Amino acid sequence: MSRNNRANKFRPSFHIVRLFPNLLTLMGLCAGLSSIRYALYGKWETAVILIILAVFIDGLDGRLARMLHSTSNFGAYLDSLCDLVNFGVAPALVLYLWKTGEARGFGWAFVLLFVVCAALRLARFNTSLDDENPRIGADRFFVGIPAPAGAGLVLLPIMISFWAEENFKFSLRDDFFLFHPSFLSLYMGVVAVMMASRIPTFSAKKITVKTKYLSPIVILLVLSLITLIIEPWLTFPLIGGLYLLSIPFSIYSHHRMKKRHVAIDLSAK
Repeated sequence: MSRNNRANKFRPSFHIVRLFPNLLTLMGLCAGLSSIRYALYGKWETAVILIILAVFIDGLDGRLARMLHSTSNFGAYLDSLCDLVNFGVAPALVLYLWKTGEARGFGWAFVLLFVVCAALRLARFNTSLDDENPRIGADRFFVGIPAPAGAGLVLLPIMISFWAEENFKFSLRDDFFLFHPSFLSLYMGVVAVMMASRIPTFSAKKITVKTKYLSPIVILLVLSLITLIIEPWLTFPLIGGLYLLSIPFSIYSHHRMKKRHVAIDLSAK
């Protein structure tokens, strides 16, 4: 056997398909950054759609990595860095360029707050991955609002404005008092604080459904998909509103779970 053949024999191989999850993550980063570019040109619908695309990509890249058995620390940290841009920097800047920039320094202060809170939320999430003693309900609840959900909530006023302009030819952005730059800045601040907070929010990863409810839920999901195609700028705000309404229930459910665990621990002693 020649020297080159012997070297190739012991050289570790790498399947190119294992790069796909990281490439998908980088595609999401490109979408998030491009949303800022389109916002600078006043193409608001394209800017919002690109951030929504980044949200869907963020939901796929991790699952694809697990399917291909290509999960790694590199991929996890890359995903987190991209999330900061896509769901921290991009949505805050889009809303700033769309309306809150009219509040000048006041609006910019809340852009900074949103990005800082997104960074803190992602840093806390990364450190929790290495925690040998996971918190109670770690598989069923997030701590605070996840960054993609925070990005979506911040963009809700823009989506509602799109829907009003398409259906009623009425500009909420210019005429409705709730779309005042200062009010929208405060709204961004509330979402930012909820991201960095320790409020428990439901995680969809461990949601189970009884078999008898499966058909109605499938029908509901199909109807949601249809309305998303027909009226996306109404459907997304409705989903966001339902998510906000679920937070008190998640707090109550998490509190009951903690009490149950404490009772079990006391009975075991």
